Amino acid sequence: MVGNDIVDLEEAKRASNWQRSRFLNKLFAPKEQQLIYSSENPFIMVWRLWSMKEAAYKLYTQQNPSRFYNPKGFECHFDNEEGSVRFKNFECQTKTKFTSEYILSEARLLDFKMTSKVIEFEEDSNIQSEVTKAALLNEFSKTYQVSVDDLKIEKSEFGIPTVVFNTEKFQVSWSHHGGFGAYVVFQIIV
Repeated sequence: MVGNDIVDLEEAKRASNWQRSRFLNKLFAPKEQQLIYSSENPFIMVWRLWSMKEAAYKLYTQQNPSRFYNPKGFECHFDNEEGSVRFKNFECQTKTKFTSEYILSEARLLDFKMTSKVIEFEEDSNIQSEVTKAALLNEFSKTYQVSVDDLKIEKSEFGIPTVVFNTEKFQVSWSHHGGFGAYVVFQIIV
């Protein structure tokens, strides 16, 4: 099982007003707010914590199929690139990648090899999800030497995606924001 989230930093600067107190109070626990305020770059810390929470939420809902909104309940802890997120009795590991353009967090329960890729969209469009899914299926096609036509994406009633070919199912997660998309592939489910 795996979750991911990407934040386009230019889009976040343009479209959000994270400095409103209600924004921080709604999304972040008191300890997380202290991390934000004491950070050298509070803007980056806000979006790092957010991407960790989103990635963990996606992973949590794979184990506990449901839909709900409780970002403050997912508490982040970290040391450099590695981190963890806790929600009730659930805990997962996260890894965050920073560039000058985006922040990407991936969440997992165990430290297994994963295939992960970031896509830069050629132009702003309303089809980022479709472009990201097509890139994911193209990667599968190359990796497993099967036709893209033999692959399909299935979603559970709660929107949890898997890539299916033959009788095998692969846990995947994808995310897009602004000018970037990302996907990650985890273990085989038999």
